[in-house]
Amino acid sequence: MNLTEYDISRPYKATVVKSERITDESTDEVRHITLNVSDATFHYLEGQSVGVLVPGPHQFGNETHMRLYSIANARQGEEQNMSEISLCVRRCFYIDEVSGERYPGVASNFLCDRVPGDQVELAGPYGRHFMPPRDKTCNILMIGIGTGIAPFRAFLKHVYEERKEWTGKVRLFYGAKTGMDLLYMNDKNGDLANYYDKETFKAIEALSPRPHADAPEEIDRTLVENKDEVWELVKDPKTYVYVSGLSRLEETLDKTLAEMAGSAEAWGEMKKQMAAQGRWATLFYE
Repeated sequence: MNLTEYDISRPYKATVVKSERITDESTDEVRHITLNVSDATFHYLEGQSVGVLVPGPHQFGNETHMRLYSIANARQGEEQNMSEISLCVRRCFYIDEVSGERYPGVASNFLCDRVPGDQVELAGPYGRHFMPPRDKTCNILMIGIGTGIAPFRAFLKHVYEERKEWTGKVRLFYGAKTGMDLLYMNDKNGDLANYYDKETFKAIEALSPRPHADAPEEIDRTLVENKDEVWELVKDPKTYVYVSGLSRLEETLDKTLAEMAGSAEAWGEMKKQMAAQGRWATLFYE
């Protein structure tokens, strides 16, 4: 994360209200963390992110470490509380390629270790390009893996709880290793199940065929299995496409959509046009 790209000169003070694990103990730890930001000047929209500032000292003499996290609730606040926001955080660890040693991710472990009452500094919000359309007749196609589900939780709450009567199609393709890794769609937290009865909404799951072998989710296979609907949506000038998740998703998605388009060149040109029209937005992280 290059701190020089972001203004962190006026951070907000936040207090942890709740930290809830939303995955089973048998799989990776992911937490739904609710923060109270009492500053009345703190405003955001769906799809935006905040920078979590972890106090140092850190490597290379950095006083602060910053990591971006998508806000997982709509603009009316977590559970309609305007002063509260929520983040979806996976506790991460990294393997040093040279030494083979395992190191904890700085920001994710800092957040996952916080308990109610602890203080956290936030910067932002950032990112005004990743927002749902205003027109209720537009289609929304969301494709994500892992904690990339966070902005889509915000989208759905906004579309169905605040905008209401959304008539365009809303499709969510979401990849995870196992059913318990389907964030906000498992026994620990089933928030998104609240929208299953909406006529315009459908969620399509992509699970790993070999989760115990650490095989990745097969979001490409799931998209191909639903290629008729996916491609019709992509071609529709009223469809807005949002992609969120690990950076490896970008190459996978481009390859899959290039096959649907007939060639990489055709898809590249189409994606360029959609981006220029504000109908293609991505949010990738390492």
